[in-house]
Amino acid sequence: MVTIGVMPQCFARHKKVQVEKILYIPHDNRPISDKQTAEVAERLGYEVVVPPDDLLGNRENLGYPGALWDWLTINAPEAKAAVISADSMLYGSLVGSRKHEYNQDEVLERVHKFSEFRQKNQKLPLYVFSSIMRTPRSGEASGSEEPAYYRSYGADIFRYTELSDKEELKRLSYREQKEKAFLQELIPRKDLQDWLGRREKNFAANEELIKLTRKKVFDYLALGRDDNAPYSQTHKESRHLAEAGKDLDKNQFQAMAGIDEAGMLLLARAVNTLQKKVPLVYAKYNWGRGGETIPAYSDERISASIDSAITAAGGKPVKRPEGADLVLMVNTNPNGNTYEANDWSNDGEAREGTKYFAELIGEYVAKGYKVGVADIAYANGSDNALMEQLKNRKLLFKIKAYASWNTPTNSTGFAIGAGMLASGMKEEDVKALLLTRYLDDWAYQANVRNTIARQLSWLRGDGVYGSLDTKREAVSQRTQKMMERFASKNLPSFSKNETIRVDFPWNRMFEADIQCKERKEVHFFK
Repeated sequence: MVTIGVMPQCFARHKKVQVEKILYIPHDNRPISDKQTAEVAERLGYEVVVPPDDLLGNRENLGYPGALWDWLTINAPEAKAAVISADSMLYGSLVGSRKHEYNQDEVLERVHKFSEFRQKNQKLPLYVFSSIMRTPRSGEASGSEEPAYYRSYGADIFRYTELSDKEELKRLSYREQKEKAFLQELIPRKDLQDWLGRREKNFAANEELIKLTRKKVFDYLALGRDDNAPYSQTHKESRHLAEAGKDLDKNQFQAMAGIDEAGMLLLARAVNTLQKKVPLVYAKYNWGRGGETIPAYSDERISASIDSAITAAGGKPVKRPEGADLVLMVNTNPNGNTYEANDWSNDGEAREGTKYFAELIGEYVAKGYKVGVADIAYANGSDNALMEQLKNRKLLFKIKAYASWNTPTNSTGFAIGAGMLASGMKEEDVKALLLTRYLDDWAYQANVRNTIARQLSWLRGDGVYGSLDTKREAVSQRTQKMMERFASKNLPSFSKNETIRVDFPWNRMFEADIQCKERKEVHFFK
């Protein structure tokens, strides 16, 4: 039995043995984008310096690009590396990139501030990530993070761009041509022009970022495809941007699937570069479609996304586990489909491939490999059947990294970055990071969130799933009680006398800020 002292956020951080400072400007202040990403590098002893929360954008406040440039300029001289969201520096935040009112000249002027910054900080490694604007499938899927008209015409806009992208790659059928013409008339012209105009600004900015990469302004640039599909406006723009940067080495520039995980990947790259390491990563998939799976919210095979993410994090994919620094176990459904975590099938009962995959994880752990698990059979939460198997086999705290939040590429990218860095951590720090993911991805996202969502109408006040408003505190209290019960039952490191604090920083249930409160000590039983 190992006993370790604990502070709020579940575990005390060990005394820093390094004082190297990394600047990190995330694309917004969501816990996963912001402090949960920073904490991974902090567990290694790095000082990850993030702008004050009130400078970072959120769902309603789009952020302050001017203030962020000032903050970056002031803090740069003492830093050993900088990981920066271009969306924050150009528009204020990721949501700001979709809803801002800046003209193209203003955006491009901010792009060229990177050149001025490089001239004044020539020795500072600069790792930048930028989003290629997403194309949500519907207004509901947009989560109110697009202009208001998308709530009414989002599905029509998605379909119109889907056909436009397909038309560029292959001939449309006569029926598809008629449908595209009909949609062009159906969608209000001013709304379609506004939406495409915003994308033109984003495309132009990303083109300029590629040019700056060619001029050595950046040490590495990642353009991430936010929520998209095999045919969509996002996919179309990514193809053209990849072509614009085709002369650049993939260790200088990549256009890749996903965006929310980019901060974790580039933070891992910064650390690996500082430590002069190139981690070798072997990916092993569940049986069936495996690496050929094209997951939800993506436009490419997951194996291609994982290879890109490994490169983005400063590593190298390998074809055998022997000698690998990380064995990434990827939980896909044998049929190649991705379901939502609130789907009826996610009831904890073993499905096809569940026991096989859990046994496989156990075998790799038993052989002494450093194993990370990317749990992507479901989007937006854990596979309950897999987690039951890992719990029963006492494997939950024998792996090095785990992720199952948001989109599949978000999860694979986060597991890669965290898994790489975990190799240099103390055991209690690895377990602390795992506990954060289990509380968030498994307890909350895959279970408690769905139950509370069904109970919202019982609670007093005004509020709904996407805007909690006066129900927010009641939802918080009810959620933390259910989280404590879930953790006491399922997590061997959790004591019934300890409490969890849950808040909803974006005033919605989609994501939560989960912290341990008044925690004295935790016992891990081996």
